[in-house]
Amino acid sequence: MISSEMKNLIKRFPSFENSFIGLEYAPRLPKAMVRETRELVAYARKFNEKVVRPNSLALDRLTHENPDYLPYDLMKTIADWGLYTMWVPKIFGGKGKNLPSSAPFIEELSSACVGIANVMGVTYLGLTSLLTSFNMRMTNRVLKDMIEGERTGKPKLIDFAITEPIAGTDAEDMDLVDRGRVITRAEKVNGGYLVNGRKVFISMGHVSEWTVFYAYTDLKKPSQTMIGLAVKNCANGFSVGRHEDKMGQRVCPASEIIFEDCFIPDDQVLIDAESIRKFTRKSPSEVMMRHIDFLASSSKAGVCAIGTGVARGALEEALKFASTTEVKGRLLINHQWAQGMLAEMYKNVVLGRLAYQEANYANSSRGVYDMLQMKPVFYYLKLMPPSYFRMLEPMLNSDLSTWVMSKMYFDLKKQENVDCCAGMSALAKVAGTDIGMKNCQLAMDLMGEAGLLQANGMEKRLRDAKLLQIYEGSNQMNRLITFKGLIAPSVPQARLFEQ
Repeated sequence: MISSEMKNLIKRFPSFENSFIGLEYAPRLPKAMVRETRELVAYARKFNEKVVRPNSLALDRLTHENPDYLPYDLMKTIADWGLYTMWVPKIFGGKGKNLPSSAPFIEELSSACVGIANVMGVTYLGLTSLLTSFNMRMTNRVLKDMIEGERTGKPKLIDFAITEPIAGTDAEDMDLVDRGRVITRAEKVNGGYLVNGRKVFISMGHVSEWTVFYAYTDLKKPSQTMIGLAVKNCANGFSVGRHEDKMGQRVCPASEIIFEDCFIPDDQVLIDAESIRKFTRKSPSEVMMRHIDFLASSSKAGVCAIGTGVARGALEEALKFASTTEVKGRLLINHQWAQGMLAEMYKNVVLGRLAYQEANYANSSRGVYDMLQMKPVFYYLKLMPPSYFRMLEPMLNSDLSTWVMSKMYFDLKKQENVDCCAGMSALAKVAGTDIGMKNCQLAMDLMGEAGLLQANGMEKRLRDAKLLQIYEGSNQMNRLITFKGLIAPSVPQARLFEQ
């Protein structure tokens, strides 16, 4: 029995439970989850061997020769390997692999090519935006479409659109969005919303079947009027515009999305003020901030894994070079200065991996994954046959299931747990993407002018790495979110986002 004195001591900053999340959660991990993750890492390595490494440099060259290239063939290959439904929960008809295992999987793919990894991974950002709206009916509808696309060999992907021409990182926090200049407006009309505006830098926007996005019913008060919507790419008034000619991650297109009097029916509204009033007295602004925190807590841990993969790929390239190149009559790897650089790079990879694992421990014990990773629920979902879940579809399509999930996560989830998950994931995103960039720079230093040759792949890794520090919120912004979630709660006088 812990005394009240001990409880007070371990709650002091930095609290024990925020400092040792894995220590408390790891013993509660289902053993099958570890085995499943090990098998998925092996599958990722096989995919790298068969698909990624033989094609990554050729695809990068192709995108330079043809900046309008779109990766339809690659998407089909990924679908043939079953990767677009690998982490779709079984209750929606997917393969139902544990969600945290997606991070080591995407680390593996990113060690070979970030662009190809994102052609697969970006659709899970769209998936997560659906899941964290807790609109079970609409989530089921979109995921059924995606699963059918993979089954028929015609991938139907989901992209996620938040960034606007003059409102990027600002749009990701309710305390900041009013300072941005958002332009995507949703006007309530009979039977739905009429949307006008633009989104930019939307990964996979040119090739996705569905777009999950945010709009605002009052552009002067976006923090109070933000709503979540889903639209199919064939809708009237929806179009894709400019295809960005990027420096890195070129095989994964970045798109402009345009709404011109685009009608979104009520049954494609994921979350708005009317639906929020059904399960909570919290303000729409509070609920939307929780939704964004849940979404970002998952996606930023994944971006840390991507950065860690880039760091590892740079280490592997540098190690191969040092093991085969002679300097002053002996192998480079036998020079003490090179050994020190390689050890520094290895250290960075380990620290990046620890960061995304700790963020996922937080998500699994205190965040958006917590229910799925409870042992009884985990084994129930794992062992029941697909036919059983098909019988549950009427339940998913009921308003009651949406009400229950929204109540649990938006209304009843403790704010301290939301803050911890958001802070840890922001921290991981900064750590993983910074070490990805750092290891690429160290590898270039070690390889010298050989690192500049496109055929060696190192200059591509460096181009790919820089973008990681910018998307999913810039690293400057994520440092502030780390402060907001992990430091500010212990300092009552702290004020956030002031000039």
